[in-house]
Amino acid sequence: MKFILASASPRRREMLQHLGLSPMIVTSQADESVEAQTPEQAVCEIAKRKADAVRTALCRPMKNGRVYLEKEDVILAADTIVVSPDGELLGKPCDRADAERMLRMLSDREHRVISGLCVMRGDCVATAHEVTYVRFSKLSDQVIRAYVDSGECDDKAGAYGIQNTAALWICGIRGDYFNVVGLPLHRLENLLQEQFGLSLLALRS
Repeated sequence: MKFILASASPRRREMLQHLGLSPMIVTSQADESVEAQTPEQAVCEIAKRKADAVRTALCRPMKNGRVYLEKEDVILAADTIVVSPDGELLGKPCDRADAERMLRMLSDREHRVISGLCVMRGDCVATAHEVTYVRFSKLSDQVIRAYVDSGECDDKAGAYGIQNTAALWICGIRGDYFNVVGLPLHRLENLLQEQFGLSLLALRS
C-alpha cells in the first residue's frame, strides 16, 4: 500500500514525517480558483481537485501498460485558507504589497484558519474540514515591513506561518494548532478511521 501526498508543502510533509510516515510526494497542478461559496466548501473542493488530479496522473498507463496507482493506495490532499475578520478569503500573497495588506488586516484582531482534506482510496472519496481561530497582537508598520522583507510570508496563506517568527504575535488560539500549520492531524486521523478503517500509523512504510 502506497501513501501519496498530493502537495508540495514542506510543512505538511514534515508533520507526516514526524509521525514516521514517508509519503510519496506528487505535486498537483489542479485549478485552485473557486466560485462564491462558503470557505469550508471552498477548501474541500480545492483539496478534492488536487487529489483527483494526482489520481488521474498516476492512472495513466506506463510503457509496460500498467498503471502506478493500485486500489489499496491512499492519496491525501489538503488546502488551507485564512479568513479575515471581515470575511475576505486570504490565500497566498501575490506580491509584497498584498502581503503587507493581509498582515495589517489581521493585526490586533481574530481570524479563522480553515483547512480542507480529501482522501481517496480506490473508488472511495472522503472530505472533511477543520477551523481554528487565531488572534494577533497589534503589529506596527515597521514589524510588518521587516517580516515581509524576511521572505517568511511567501507561499503562505494569510501571509504568515505560525511556526516561525509570526508565533511572537499570536496572543490567542482556539482549536487545532496543526490546522494553522496546514494539516489538521486529528481531523485527518478521524477521517481515515471513519471512512476507510485506517489509521495514519498504518500508512507507515
